[in-house]
Amino acid sequence: MSGSRLEPDPSMVGGVPKALFALMPDPSRLFKVRADRLEVLADGSRLGPYLRFLAAIVRIQGELASTLPELPPIDPEQLARARANAMPPIDRSAMATSPDFRQMLDQFLNAADALEKPDAAAEALAQVRGADEETLAWLIGNVISDDLPGDSLAHHLYIAAAVQVHAARIAAGLDGGRLVPIRIGVCPACGGKPVASMVVGFQPAEGVRYACCSCCATMWNEVRIKCLACGSTKGIGYRAVETGDEEATVKAEVCDSCHSWVKILYQNKNPSIEAVADDVASLGLDLLMKDTEYRRAGFDPFMMGY
Repeated sequence: MSGSRLEPDPSMVGGVPKALFALMPDPSRLFKVRADRLEVLADGSRLGPYLRFLAAIVRIQGELASTLPELPPIDPEQLARARANAMPPIDRSAMATSPDFRQMLDQFLNAADALEKPDAAAEALAQVRGADEETLAWLIGNVISDDLPGDSLAHHLYIAAAVQVHAARIAAGLDGGRLVPIRIGVCPACGGKPVASMVVGFQPAEGVRYACCSCCATMWNEVRIKCLACGSTKGIGYRAVETGDEEATVKAEVCDSCHSWVKILYQNKNPSIEAVADDVASLGLDLLMKDTEYRRAGFDPFMMGY
């Protein structure tokens, strides 16, 4: 991740550097790291075939992010209005009709057609590629609003992957130092939901928690032991699949105030952790939490249906 940016921060308080509020994505690196991590996690996993399929999808995302021409920057007046009104500067709804996005979506779908995939995934892709304008706008609108119908999750996966590329490319052009908090659990760049939060292991933010946007991949600072769904700091607990969960690198942070949970990943314990890849690979934790009174508040289009 590139931030605002991860260079030595001259503003020190008592010799301790202040953690940056927002870290902006470097799309080319982001998708390469994610694909590499998915392939590593696939080895020996019962989810191996799905993780490898996702790795191939993410490779396409990375290729597009690396080769497409730069997007025009967001209008300065729009940036100023967003900052003044504590709103995300990226207008996700505008992507539905953006010529840049639609052109990239076509390229993504064409590239995905060449991948080896299960029959159901191939049929879903064929239907997306052949969709009329009304249906395509409906699919895009669902992804942008983080509302994926259960009967067409495979169709939405392809759209979501393309939206991630476009949103990350826009976010990469923002100055993280100019972003402001919106509200708890809301990305300050695009307004998206967090896929998880992560306690990072890099300097100067060692041990700091960042929420990870499921859409544009911006990471923003949230204090630890705080619910990312309702903001409560009371009744927060942790669950893990492993016994002796103090050493677990993936946990469910549960909230007794709103009865929701979001994964928290400990990159400071395992530097290889990547938010989306490790969210999918830790499906066992989701299955464990299904038998509890807590509902999942983290959002991941690659995990819908579980």
